[in-house]
Amino acid sequence: MLSAPRPEQRPTVHRHHGDERVDEYAWLRDRENPAVRAHLEAENAYTEQMLAHLGGLREELFAEYRSRIKETDEDVPAKDGAWEYYTRTEEGLQYAIFARRPIGGGDEEIVLDCNKEAEGSEYFGLGALSVSPTGNLLAYSTDTNGSEEFELRIKDLRTGELLPDVIKPTGYGAVWSADERYLFYTTLDHAHRPWKVWRHRLGTAQSEDVCVYTEEDEAFYLGVGRTRSRQWLVLSAHAAESSELRVLRADDPEGTWQVVAPRRPGIEYTLEHHGDRFLIVTNDEGPDFRLAQAPVDDFGPERWTTVIPHQPGVRIAAVDAFADHLVVSLRADGRTELDIIDLQGQDVRRDARLSVPLEPVTLGPRRRLRFDEPIYTVHVGVNREFDTHVLRIEYTSLTTPNSTIDVDLRTDERTLRKQQPVLNVDLSRYRSAREWATAPDGTKVPISLVWRDDRPAGGPLLLYGYGSYEHSIDPYFSTLRLSLLDRGVAFAIAHVRGGGELGRAWYEHGKKKEKTNTFTDFIACAEHLIAQGWTTKDGLAIRGGSAGGLLIGAVLNMRPDLFAAAVAEVPFVDTLNTILDPSLPLTVREWDEWGNPLEDPDIYEVMKSYAPYDNVATCRYPAIYVTAGLNDPRVSYWEPAKWVARLRDRMTGGGPVLLKTELGAGHGGPSGRYDSWRDEATIQAFVLDVVRRKSA
Repeated sequence: MLSAPRPEQRPTVHRHHGDERVDEYAWLRDRENPAVRAHLEAENAYTEQMLAHLGGLREELFAEYRSRIKETDEDVPAKDGAWEYYTRTEEGLQYAIFARRPIGGGDEEIVLDCNKEAEGSEYFGLGALSVSPTGNLLAYSTDTNGSEEFELRIKDLRTGELLPDVIKPTGYGAVWSADERYLFYTTLDHAHRPWKVWRHRLGTAQSEDVCVYTEEDEAFYLGVGRTRSRQWLVLSAHAAESSELRVLRADDPEGTWQVVAPRRPGIEYTLEHHGDRFLIVTNDEGPDFRLAQAPVDDFGPERWTTVIPHQPGVRIAAVDAFADHLVVSLRADGRTELDIIDLQGQDVRRDARLSVPLEPVTLGPRRRLRFDEPIYTVHVGVNREFDTHVLRIEYTSLTTPNSTIDVDLRTDERTLRKQQPVLNVDLSRYRSAREWATAPDGTKVPISLVWRDDRPAGGPLLLYGYGSYEHSIDPYFSTLRLSLLDRGVAFAIAHVRGGGELGRAWYEHGKKKEKTNTFTDFIACAEHLIAQGWTTKDGLAIRGGSAGGLLIGAVLNMRPDLFAAAVAEVPFVDTLNTILDPSLPLTVREWDEWGNPLEDPDIYEVMKSYAPYDNVATCRYPAIYVTAGLNDPRVSYWEPAKWVARLRDRMTGGGPVLLKTELGAGHGGPSGRYDSWRDEATIQAFVLDVVRRKSA
């Protein structure tokens, strides 16, 4: 019988702002040290031993997942020029197959079979997947260890042959010039930040590529893309609270990139193209953003005129431009929404550079797409073409599987193209609701719940949370979650501050010096669910990943008595040490999210007050399951490893505390679908085992 691993303590002293902290496990950061690898392997062996009694349940859950999922399946094709593109899966294969068929009918052509690309690799990730304007060439990039560094290749789709061009390492994404002679891509700096954009001419060596832009400010990340009209390429530089875009005509790849609006602190904007104007979503006149427009030949911010004004509490997230319509994505009343605007009086099918000026666009009525369910998630789906009257959207809720719907933008008539198949299940048996908890400062915090109709009152419940980066955890359907619901476990999402569910203010009041609102909101949600009879302390499990893992770690320190079990996936728990180290990936950019404790003593004290690793208490902790990825560039493996070691040292009872490190993967865990299902089966078995025993 293995005992819990106890790594050697080698105290390291950290001093900042006159404060002194001791880190006894700092040595675990040295991934080249054989003792570190040995420790992670020992943790994996211990975790497997501690979960050995759940082997039957894990297999049962995995079998249930497979029984509900149509393993050989195909999504709805999306038209793009002479082709319709789609993704399909085959039973027994881990990864997707990207394919296409001629619009007029004909045989399938394989664009990219990720299963073949993944052969011989424990991990597989796809970065770029970009078909050239004529449909003749494919640029794609792959990652085989989870590091998120990619090798970019080019495939001739007419012959299936790979061109000799090989570009590595690159960041995510790649975009074609209009003439298909050039590709633009990003490369990473020492901190894993996309900081250079390059132009590659097909048929030449990478050493001949031209760097078209370098971003020296470590707070900014670069990306490249193109507008739906395909007339413009967009080079974006984004920090957490600021952005700066450059544009270049797609048919002028060797031209000069032009700045749309110089960066300003606190001002963000995105851009889309429509005829002779750019459409700009920006927060320059209010925190919930407005929609503006500017001429393509004179687009400085002084020329921006308002199309949709800023409205407090209604967060404009994006605009999608089509020939005769605009589609505005927004958040209102805690839900995602889509507004449609008709456009009249402008022939945008003509080239905007013609000497005859185009007529000004006239906005028709603005109308919202309405849905029957009170809690749902809707967003714009795959829409590859500009000149179309059909909008593809994706709709889901806690009880409705993901549904692909085509909307006629002229009549609003809807056609359900596909609903995610869920086999061997009566979906009518599941119920959902919205509750509101009251935070300590009086703020009302929404909770989304789902359960099966025969669940006993007060049964077990799994509460999920995130609460950072303005990222919203919207209600969504999960086939895998049904295994919990069918065993009497309800599922809830705490929509805590730090996310974006209720507009920009919801985010602003859950970051930097107000970050603790994220944690107290979550605790308030847990207490509300107990007080309202949804569950009990002995039946309450919690879960979160990455920044949501920070949430889990923080609330465990604040209220270890409130929960029976916790799952923290790749958790950002060594928060203060990481944000104090600008040499680590993401840190400098992260100062806009958390504050800079190197320069601001108040931020230092706030972070020190909640950082999970620094606040592990001498008390009883619930059962905790923790994951890590050895190659994770976002949350380094040592954060969860150090946290688990300190928890075991200081806790006075409870547990167990288990750590599973993926030794060949990164932030997202196992990459193959069957591997990820087995991973989920382990997590669900752990949760079920704990809440059954404690609430029995």
